[in-house]
Amino acid sequence: MDIDLLSKMVKELILDNDEVSLPGVGSFVTEIVPATFSDKGYTINPPYRRLYFRQRQNDNDTAIAELYAKSNNVELGQAVMIIENFLEEMREVLKQKKTIVFPGLGRLRATRENNFFFVADEDLDIYPDGFGLEPISLKTHEETPEEVTAAISDLKGLLEPEPAAEAAPEPAPEPEPQVEEPIAIEDLQIETEEPAPAPAAEPAQDLAVKEKSLKEKDSSPKALVWIIAILAILAFCLIVFAVLGRLAPDFVDSLLYNSEDLELVRSLR
Repeated sequence: MDIDLLSKMVKELILDNDEVSLPGVGSFVTEIVPATFSDKGYTINPPYRRLYFRQRQNDNDTAIAELYAKSNNVELGQAVMIIENFLEEMREVLKQKKTIVFPGLGRLRATRENNFFFVADEDLDIYPDGFGLEPISLKTHEETPEEVTAAISDLKGLLEPEPAAEAAPEPAPEPEPQVEEPIAIEDLQIETEEPAPAPAAEPAQDLAVKEKSLKEKDSSPKALVWIIAILAILAFCLIVFAVLGRLAPDFVDSLLYNSEDLELVRSLR
């Protein structure tokens, strides 16, 4: 068992399977990459099948051991032992050397933390359905300056139509003589001015309402003046009463209380 044989078996299996497991190491996995644009959108790249590696393995996948047993006429159990022993040694070499070349596939590498990843060869083709597909360039023809000038002149000819020939003016028709017909007297319409109707007299009830409203309007300012005057008098009385309460409290008390209440108030003071 060597790395060349292992690489050939992986490539043979990966053509018909989406995953090929290497016991104790990981799995080769494929995915379909759809068509893409490149060269600023002028080139269409066909779809292809990409190969990458992950350290998570499928323990139920024994395809690599079955292929080895079939190719070398050995039992499956013996093939499993041979594959596992070789992959264990390969794993240790990968941790030390950090790179193992799989001929015809690519390179399996390890990081400083011993995480494995795969770098496929640029010309690796594991997509049989894409046989014959090639990139398509949209830059099929590069026009010369003379061709561009000719195309622009053709466009101008299409956009600017030729002026139509001016038609000769038709002679104006001669006016027919107009014959005035006699007008009958009964056909004449004479407009007469009708006298304007006299304005209707307003009813007496409306006059009374208007007079009442006028009186109310005249009396409202007077009532407002009286109310203001009464309020002013009340305010003046309150001010006088407050001044007397400070200057002559005994006089104010004599106005508010009788003799017994006055003695009680004075005793409280």
